[in-house]
Amino acid sequence: MRAITATGRKVFCDAGTASLIGKCPNVCANASSLSRKSDLILIFGGDGTMLRAAREVCGSRTPLLGINTGTLGFLTDVSSSELTQTLKRLWKGEFTVESRSMLEANGRALDLRFRSIALNEFVISRRMVSRLIELEVSVDDQTLTRYRGDGLIVSSPTGTTAYSLAAGGAVVFPTAEVLILTPICAHTLSSRPVIVNLSSKISVRVIHQDPETILSADGQSESRLGAGDIITIRKSRKSIRLAHLTGSSFSETLRRKLNWSGSNLAAR
Repeated sequence: MRAITATGRKVFCDAGTASLIGKCPNVCANASSLSRKSDLILIFGGDGTMLRAAREVCGSRTPLLGINTGTLGFLTDVSSSELTQTLKRLWKGEFTVESRSMLEANGRALDLRFRSIALNEFVISRRMVSRLIELEVSVDDQTLTRYRGDGLIVSSPTGTTAYSLAAGGAVVFPTAEVLILTPICAHTLSSRPVIVNLSSKISVRVIHQDPETILSADGQSESRLGAGDIITIRKSRKSIRLAHLTGSSFSETLRRKLNWSGSNLAAR
């Protein structure tokens, strides 16, 4: 905080952060109100912290910059050890801002209307029971297939490096205009991830009541689903803006986070 105030800039904190650091000159009730007071929001933590903040500030023009104090962190691409140098580059304007699409889901869950939003993905899965669930999936009102297995992930391009990747989905550049459907431990070997246009409407119908089925948004909020419930997932009208230091790229992030290496061609 001192590194910011020393430059003559004001520091605002949400109430949760203020309670952790003990003292903040300007405290806002939450991230949403913080975005209306700030030109840039620094998020300290891991991807979970970024996802929570993204849902709170989506629709705002204020960009977010993630400072990684966790482990892997695809959304928090600046290391906490580089904070001082990062701030200096920010003051010089050495950063770019990109827009990331959010997803929204709506429908009925046990006869209750609901609407939810996510940055990474929506997951329809079973609770802790060793039985398959069955889901009927349609794309733009045309039946695609029925999945039998542990569940289904509907991911944004941003979310392909999260749960979808662990479930065998492809890594997609965040600038791609697509949605990714990735089955989780599908019972049929022919069930494979499917990529559709970002403007598509995905409808998922729960076939059976047992085992208990849930819908989760970014792994942080849940809704219970019943037999016959239909969930519609599509691109949201709201988006978030992420700040990146000039010179950084998604390719470089992949190499660093996944320990990939470039190929070297020997000269002949």
